[in-house]
This record gives sequence, C-alpha cells and structure tokens, in this order.
Amino acid sequence: MIRKLLLITAACSLLIAFRWQQGQDNQPQISGDLSNREELLLEVVLQSMRYNHYAPEAINDEFSEKVYTLYLKRMDLNKRFFLADDVKKFEDFKFKLDDAAQAGDFSFFNLVNNTFDERIKQVEGYYEDILAKPFRFAQKGEFQMDGEKLEFLKDPEELKARWYDYLKLQVLGRVHDRLERQEKAQEKGEEVDSIKTFEEIEKEEREKLLKSYREWSENIKKDSRDDRIANYVNAFANAHEPHSGYFPPLEKENFNIRMSGKLEGIGAQLRQEDGYIKVVNIVPGSASWKQGELEVNDKIIKVAQGNEEAVNVVDMRIDDVLPMIRGKKGTEVRLTVKKTSGETKVIPIIRDVVVLEESYAKSAIVEHKKAGVKMGLIDLRSFYADFQDPNGRRCATDVEAEVRKLLQENIDGIVIDLRFNGGGSLSDVVKMTGLFIDRGPVVQVKSRDNRPYVLEDKEAGALYNGPLIILVNAYSASASEIMAAALQDYGRAIIVGTSPSTFGKGTVQRFMDLDAVVPPRYKDLGALGSLKITIQKFYRINGGSTQLKGVEPDIVLPGSYSYLKVGEKDEDYPMAWSEIDPANYHKKKMKALPKLQSKSAKRQAKSKTFQLLEEHGKWLEKQQGETVYPLQLEDYEAHQAKTDKEAEQYKDMMPKIEDFSIYNLKADKEQIALDSVKAKSFEKWHAGLEKDAYLEEVAFILKDYMKLKK
Repeated sequence: MIRKLLLITAACSLLIAFRWQQGQDNQPQISGDLSNREELLLEVVLQSMRYNHYAPEAINDEFSEKVYTLYLKRMDLNKRFFLADDVKKFEDFKFKLDDAAQAGDFSFFNLVNNTFDERIKQVEGYYEDILAKPFRFAQKGEFQMDGEKLEFLKDPEELKARWYDYLKLQVLGRVHDRLERQEKAQEKGEEVDSIKTFEEIEKEEREKLLKSYREWSENIKKDSRDDRIANYVNAFANAHEPHSGYFPPLEKENFNIRMSGKLEGIGAQLRQEDGYIKVVNIVPGSASWKQGELEVNDKIIKVAQGNEEAVNVVDMRIDDVLPMIRGKKGTEVRLTVKKTSGETKVIPIIRDVVVLEESYAKSAIVEHKKAGVKMGLIDLRSFYADFQDPNGRRCATDVEAEVRKLLQENIDGIVIDLRFNGGGSLSDVVKMTGLFIDRGPVVQVKSRDNRPYVLEDKEAGALYNGPLIILVNAYSASASEIMAAALQDYGRAIIVGTSPSTFGKGTVQRFMDLDAVVPPRYKDLGALGSLKITIQKFYRINGGSTQLKGVEPDIVLPGSYSYLKVGEKDEDYPMAWSEIDPANYHKKKMKALPKLQSKSAKRQAKSKTFQLLEEHGKWLEKQQGETVYPLQLEDYEAHQAKTDKEAEQYKDMMPKIEDFSIYNLKADKEQIALDSVKAKSFEKWHAGLEKDAYLEEVAFILKDYMKLKK
C-alpha cells in the first residue's frame, strides 16, 4: 500500500487540504518515515493525483508500464545513447515501478541515470573523433530520423556508426545550405566576402557542429539530480493523461513565460517534445506574429543572437533555450527552424513587447461581390479574461460590444473565427454563447464524484438572432469547442471547419501548490513545486464529451493540416471519450443543412484552390512519414531539390480574392485612424483576409443559407 497521505477536494473548489492524523504533539503526521525530498515529492504527487484527479489511474503493473515507456522515451527517444543490454536491465523494472513508488525506492531512476551519464561520456568520444576528420560524402548510405522506427543497438561500435551517420547528415545539410546561399548570392550579383570551396565549408561546418555538441554536453552535465527527478516524477503524472504534470519550483515561476504569458520576447508558445523545442502557438500581436514566418509545429534547431554564431539547441533543456530566445525589445534573435515540410529555414525576429490590444476581439466588414453578401466578421484568438482585475478586459464583454457595433452595419450574417483559438475562460464561453441563444444550458461540467452540473445562459432573449457561422480548425480547443458544440447542438449556427474535427480537449486543469499541503515537519526538505491536475470533464448539452473526438464541423473544407497528427487523440495516454445524459434543451433542426453541404461540396470540387489545399495536406502527410534521408552528396542534393520543387507549387495557394471588399466598422474608423499602430495591425489583418479562401466559401454558404431561408 502507498503510505496514506490523504487529500480531499471540495466540489468545484481549488482549495486542496490534507485530512491529517493528529499526533500527541498536535502536529500533522504522515504514516511511514519519509527521510528525503524525493520520497516526499513522489508520494505527494501520487496521492494528490489519487484524491484529486478526475479519473485517477490504479497504481498497478499496467500503470508501471506506462511510466516506464514514457520515461525511457523521454530519456532516449532516438536511440542514440542506450544499448540493447542497457534496456534489458531497465526492463527488469518495467512492471515494478508501482511497487518501487510505494516503497520510496528509486533504484530504476538511479540505474537509468547512471547509465545515461556513462553513455554521454561515450558519445562525447564519438563526436570528438568523428568530427575531427572530413566525412566521406561520396559513400552511399541513408539515415532514419524517426527514433520510433529504430531499435536499440547491441554494441558500442554499432552505436558509434549510428552517430557517424547522424553527424554526417547534419554536416551535409549545413554544407548544402551554405553552398546554396553562396550560389544564389552570386547569381543575384550580390557582394560575397569570399567564395569558399566545398572542402573549406565542410571543415568550417564540422568545427561549428563540434562546438555546438560540446555546449550541448556541458548543458547536460548542468542537470542537477533534482532536475532529473522532476522529469521522472512527471512521467508518473503524465501516465494518467497528457494535461496533468509536475512543475518544479523554478519551472512554475517561469510557467507563464514558457507558455507565452511573457509580454517581452518573440511571443511564441514553446514546448519541449522529443528533443526539440516545438512551436505550439503564436501569440497574436507578438514579434513572431508580426514577422510572419514562424509557424505552429516548427521545430527550433538553432538559436543565434543577431549575427553571432548559431547554437544547436536540439536535445537542450527548454529552461536553457528560453533565455537564449528571450531578450530586450529591439534586439534580434535568429531562429533556425525545421518546417513540417522538412525544409530548414532561418527566421530573423526583432524582439518586442506584445501589444495586448491585438489579441483582443476585433471585427471587420467583409463584402463579397459575386456572392452578394455583407458579413460581420469577429476574430477571437482566445477566451481571455483578467482574473486579477475585476475591471479588466473580458472576451465576452468585448464580443458583445462587437456584435452591437455590427448590428448598426446592416449585415447579412455574423461569422465568428475561432481558428487557432486554444480556449480560456469558461464563464466567458457561457456568457458569449448566450448572446446568440435564448436562455438555456451551454455546457455540462462533471467532477469525478459528483453529478454533472449545468452552466447556462440565464438571460432571456438573444442579442443577435440572424445567420451565424463559426469557423474552426484542428487547433480550436477547449472553450472554442464548448461554444461551437453548444451552438451546433441548438441548431443555432453552421460550424465550418478546415479539418475533420477540432482538437478534442474536453478537460479542465487546476494548479495545486504542493508545498501548501506538506506538514511543517517536512519543510526542511525543500520546496516541492506545483502539480497541474485534471479535475473536471466537459460535456456537450447533448450528453457527448468534446474529449478526444472534438467537434465535427457541419461543413468540412480541405486544409493543409487535415492529414497531420494534430489533436488530443495523438497524445500519449489521452483520457477516453464518454457521454452522460443530455441536458434539458430545445434543439431547432437546421433543415437547410443538407443542401448547404451539397452546394459547398460541389464548389469545393470545382475550386482549384481547394484542390491544391487538399493536395498540400496529403503532401505534408507524406513528408511527415518520409523520415529516411540520403547520406551521399549527390543523392542528398537531389532529395532536397525534389522537396523544394514540390514545396514551390504550394507557395502561393491562396491568391488575393478580387471579389472581397474588407473594411473597418463605422464605429471603429475614427479610433483606428488616430492610432497608427492599430491601423497597421488592421491593415495586415485585412490583407490576410483578402487571401482567405475559407472565408470566401463562408460567403457562399451564407448566400445559400439566405436563399434557402426565404
């Protein structure tokens, strides 16, 4: 049995407290003898999950296997460190980590990390030796970049050979890029400091790569035992589902920075994934957003300060990479990123302070000449709310104001753009949905031991009763899914999506301060940090969960990311879909929907743009699956030329749509004219909308709907 460290959670409350056993000294007692911070941390995390998680996992052999798989994957996903014999020793613990946790036994952790340190020393010798000599680029060969398709190797000689090929591929890519840039500069007649030979460039790039690996090795050595324990403990949290996680004290302090709450820097949400720093979101109004080249799913492989030499950040800790990316306003950072297409690109970004105004709800009038419609478009990037300031900005209030302004514009319908909206405030979702329905339920919320309760719009009547279209994509998550689902269930809006479903996150998390629940006798062991726990699940008013399945649009349009692995279902150990009884609501059947779907399908079939988007989506899926790269120079150049040629045809998939006329609302014109920054922001936004083929199809859908309603 795990030592009894009991926690209770009041329904819908964030206050988590111990149910203490009282000793003679009236001090809280925890059964058992916890002699060090590591034992205490793991026990508190597991018991916190047990008593507070929505669906806690049984701590058994099956759970142990999940922890083992996650931890080994994070330690050596690409199989470049551990040998097969190492893993064989690790496997003795595969079904015993539950028992080890109960006993406060860290033998598995110690074995893995001691072995890892030994292999790091071995790998240092590999890259020092390999990068000291020119590569044999005339020799045929190939390298598999997807670690999950590889096996752990039997002996050090085989492992060194794998490193030889891996380093060769990196140098080959660097040399190819250098030669290509040099050649293009000559073709354009640009001044080049000195024309260098292949041999000179190859030597320089080997030396640069060696320097990067030495820095990487030093960073690995800087990892403290506490850093590694945090990674281990996190595997126990993530084995429940992907959104629960452990945050060490310093990591919790930097949480808002790491998850893009930082106002100064490049303004991108970053996450460490399989050895890479991956872009998971671009903050509207940020330096990255304004620069325009950094995209979601880009993998950052190198970082440079201005014109300084780039540092390889692959396999580097995110806490070490972030200070390199962040910096003072006005300074330049150059990110070398790997695109989903396989292309490598250097992106210069001038650091700035995020202009929060640009992330708030905003509107535009969109007229389409051929469709003959006038739409009011509301762009909402997140369900924001200032919880610290009762007078602060809230998205529901802002959207209500936008709707009221649009009602003065004689529009034919309203379009709410929730693409790339990752969610936010639950109360604002309820209030915002209420702007478009009469009073009634919006979403059902369930804690693990309680009956579902319904959050509803209690105000009679709707602010707007006209045609309503909601635009979503695969990155529309959480609160976005709640709103889209509710309006779909009521038959109140047409949901148009650029992917088969939205993200599929139907859970809510809360932070728990672990230090607040530890009795005084353990304070000397040091700060523990925080735990993010999934405590509730959302359900649609029709009874189905948005978890895993997301929201399926009424009309699906072809998209570049339609075939990529995006969403909750592609995470490790996601929580299952489930359903409960529907809420008491009245659904109005949208009789026009079948005809709207049919007409849209016919237009899509004739549209060259949508055909190209469909092809691009399939091409990206193919690129994602092609993980083997040639190691011979001519073969590599041919491979890159083929990829570049294929990518070129998708460069300008969405040309400017001449039938569009996009302009600011009458109520906004004076204010925008007086604010040059805001005016420039709106101009950039409008320019993007003028190329939005999805918005054009929405215009035709609105036209069809208006005709069918007559």
